Amino acid sequence: MLRRGPATSLHRSLSAAGGVGVGALAGYVFSRLHTPIPWMLGPLLTLAVLRVFRAPLTAPRGARQLGQWVVGTALGLYFTPAVVQAVAGLWWMLLAAALFALANGYTTGSVLARLARIDRTSAMFASVPGGAAEMANLGERYGARVDFVAAAQSVRILVVVLLLPTAFTLLGLHGRDPYVSGTTRFDAAGFAFLMLATLAGSLVASKLRLPNAFVLGSLAVAIPLTASAVDLSTVPTLASNAAQCLLGCSLGARFGPEFLHGAHRFLGAVLGSILLGIALSVAFGLVLAWLSSSDPATLVLGTSPGGIAEMCITAKALQLGVPLVTACHVARVVVLLLSTGPVLGRAVGSYSRRAPAR
Repeated sequence: MLRRGPATSLHRSLSAAGGVGVGALAGYVFSRLHTPIPWMLGPLLTLAVLRVFRAPLTAPRGARQLGQWVVGTALGLYFTPAVVQAVAGLWWMLLAAALFALANGYTTGSVLARLARIDRTSAMFASVPGGAAEMANLGERYGARVDFVAAAQSVRILVVVLLLPTAFTLLGLHGRDPYVSGTTRFDAAGFAFLMLATLAGSLVASKLRLPNAFVLGSLAVAIPLTASAVDLSTVPTLASNAAQCLLGCSLGARFGPEFLHGAHRFLGAVLGSILLGIALSVAFGLVLAWLSSSDPATLVLGTSPGGIAEMCITAKALQLGVPLVTACHVARVVVLLLSTGPVLGRAVGSYSRRAPAR
């Protein structure tokens, strides 16, 4: 056992280095092909496919958190005083979008339970558009199957990231409100201070065990600074691309050979429920856009069942109102964090009491 430790550590290091190398190459190729969000989509898709066919590649430990830290910092720079004032006036929309996310998860979870013939608890937590790790941990407290929840959440993010940016690009959808960050000037000292400050916020959020802690913690520091017109530095494109690459590698590394074996019915049901969730979110986003006279594409992205970092990166790439999309997804995460367990736990319990004994 003692001799296997260094070898195992070396093997993991080589697998992680190989994963990042392949991911970076895939990101570059996808960028040359002008695909949407190439530096995340390229590594995600490439590593997922290679790992399904048993390639010894993985993502470095902490890659997801590192990517979220940089992305959260960059997104926070869009919340200038004027933008904060505009978004604050749409609080009702943010609340509606967050409550819809919970209702969407309950609806698609019911469909998943029926199609896959699994227990409703696992199906519900597998369908709520929260983080994969967060929903798996929360679902375990209520008796959900952790493997079902983690697999379904990973597939959801993969499908949403593949479909929405591609569809928006093919349809030529761009926002009418191309926000820019508070500053376009890079300052080395300011950038170092900014990143240290947002890292501190991320670590505090992590200690509090918040979902997507490194996104929310970075936003919690960067937004007040930018809203107060404290413009320290912009986040360089190279750093942003590297962060997206790490996020893509982290998502792609969740897949393995078992993905294609022994769960065909379950995966087919998951895909059907995800497509239903996307369709419902598109319809709800269009209704919100009509009620608020906002850009439809922006609100469709803001109400989509994707990950907060991935959807906000898409908004940034397509100039789809980054602050509004970010605010929608942050509100969604907060509401889901506070309500998913109690609401779905009570709903599943109520259903179980009504269901006839078998």
